[in-house]
Amino acid sequence: MRSITTPLSDEIIRSLHVGEPILLNGVIVTGRDAAHKWMIDTFVKKTKSANAEDLAVYEMLKTLLNGSVIYHCGPVVSKDENGEYRFLAAGPTTSIREEPYQADVMKHFNVKGVIGKGGMGAKTLKGCQEVPFVYFHAVGGAASYIAQSVVKVHGVHKLDFGVPEAMWVIEVKDFPVVVTMDSHGQSQHAVVDESSQKVLDDLLQKPY
Repeated sequence: MRSITTPLSDEIIRSLHVGEPILLNGVIVTGRDAAHKWMIDTFVKKTKSANAEDLAVYEMLKTLLNGSVIYHCGPVVSKDENGEYRFLAAGPTTSIREEPYQADVMKHFNVKGVIGKGGMGAKTLKGCQEVPFVYFHAVGGAASYIAQSVVKVHGVHKLDFGVPEAMWVIEVKDFPVVVTMDSHGQSQHAVVDESSQKVLDDLLQKPY
């Protein structure tokens, strides 16, 4: 199984193909619905004004996300007596909710990968080719197991969104994922959708 470490270069991303199992290492950032909408509205489309705190977080994100990976994750987090955070559960959340935002976020911040479950759509797949970046599928229902890959919580931004929606900066080691959308226009999710639709159509055409 191939091991890769953030920050990721365009060359590494172009070398990845659908179906390839990967062990991901390095610093990545979690982000779900609230984070993606905030990034789009405040910094990409600029339909909302940014306050001083937003601007400070933005400057940090430009460095953190450059060549890195966004993880669609709503973690369960504990805090010890020393004030250190620890992930207890870190399973992937459904990615398709971020379809309106993902490609634009990836382009703006030069993010090279997104982790989630269930795959994404045509807009994201086009962005995979243009930025470039890849979509990594993580196993659903394995939140406690995946949390073992989180070796350190470096910090958290936008905690006012709530723990699941905040942007957690984490370091992972040997995080197991599979490439299911690549920078060459291939999507395993599209293949599954097409084959499933064919089976459904065949079933609906059968007489009863």
